[in-house]
Amino acid sequence: MRPGQQLTLSIDHQTDFGYFLTDGEDTVLLHNSEITEDIEDKDEVEVFIYVDSQERLAATMKKPLISFYDYGWVEVTDKVEDMGVFVDVGLSKDALVATEHLPPYESVWPQKGDRLYCMLKVTNRGRMFAKPAPEDIISELFTDAGEEMMNKELTGTVYRLIASGSFIITDEGIRGFIHPTERKEEPRLGSRVTGRVIQVKEDGSVNMSLLPRKQDALSVDAEEILTYLRSRNGAMPYGDKSHPDDIRERFNLSKAAFKRALGHLMKTGRVYQENGWTYEKQ
Repeated sequence: MRPGQQLTLSIDHQTDFGYFLTDGEDTVLLHNSEITEDIEDKDEVEVFIYVDSQERLAATMKKPLISFYDYGWVEVTDKVEDMGVFVDVGLSKDALVATEHLPPYESVWPQKGDRLYCMLKVTNRGRMFAKPAPEDIISELFTDAGEEMMNKELTGTVYRLIASGSFIITDEGIRGFIHPTERKEEPRLGSRVTGRVIQVKEDGSVNMSLLPRKQDALSVDAEEILTYLRSRNGAMPYGDKSHPDDIRERFNLSKAAFKRALGHLMKTGRVYQENGWTYEKQ
């Protein structure tokens, strides 16, 4: 017997704390806490072999959500700096997604509650590792988008991050791509996002935007400017003559978007400009 095996074993004998199972040569403990159905009258039990918290070979009737051959969605339970994230694989112990399978920046690592599409690897010493699926594996889940998806809002899970953008698989199974210019911040790996389809591509995938539509963005951007103004007691050293880089650094907006929002606030009498500064009207 070795960790990671799914075996059918015979019941050798019962104790107060569980059953000892055998393959004819070796025995292993199936603790009462790992029994999921009545086995009192059974001769054989199907179990998963793992290493328990005391480093002993043990058996469980709980079936892992994923295996070396079967990928599936698993939920993140914890993040450990410089180590990786742990995911719930349906057993008493969680599996580790090591740093080598995560983005280089911890700011976009998955957080508790996020989901990853993974397989499970168990070492001979019983350590459990989960590995996110490569593109060719997750592509088996994809469905093609039709032209009717244009401008629709879709929700999905971020499954891959690269320098040129973020990839998601939507709840419908559509592969979506989000360019950095179509988002205000980079989404976390494994996080859920909702975006608008801005292009349906010939291969059935879509390009998406996480930015609000212009008519919606105006009010959102204007509110952000007002919030910043109020944090500075109603005055800020930014106006429609400010340098684009300064605007981008402070508000994460293009100068055009900043000017549109500022112009709206001025037209509605909320703010005014004087000597390169912007003030909230009292």
